[in-house]
Amino acid sequence: MLRDNNLDVWQVLEEQRAKSTADDPAMIDNLHYVKKLGLQTQVALENGDCEGFAALMHEHWEHKKKRSSAMSNPNIDRWYELGRENGALGGKLVGAGAGGFLLFYTRETRRLRTVMAAEGLAEVRFRFDNDGSVVLVRS
Repeated sequence: MLRDNNLDVWQVLEEQRAKSTADDPAMIDNLHYVKKLGLQTQVALENGDCEGFAALMHEHWEHKKKRSSAMSNPNIDRWYELGRENGALGGKLVGAGAGGFLLFYTRETRRLRTVMAAEGLAEVRFRFDNDGSVVLVRS
């Protein structure tokens, strides 16, 4: 998990909320565009278009960063670019604001894993399922 201890998740969310309720046309356009990307992502996944899914993740990440100055930080940006330089076809930060998980799609898993591990980042494996959101607790 990536976390910037200098930022509170509520700061990020508050900045986005304030912009979206202040009739900020750029924010509203961004949110509509991201919704469109979400629908395109669904189609790509349902059709097994993994490269299309990767490209849409990248495009979504680029638009998401525009919604808040605190959406990312220099470390996250560096790791993201490092991932793209080492085989990631697309990716984005997922999870709570000011932290979360970098999600990448690659066909070069060994190369990407090696580079990310060298940066001290831990891999968290996941898979898609049909159950929807499930809360798991590790103790």
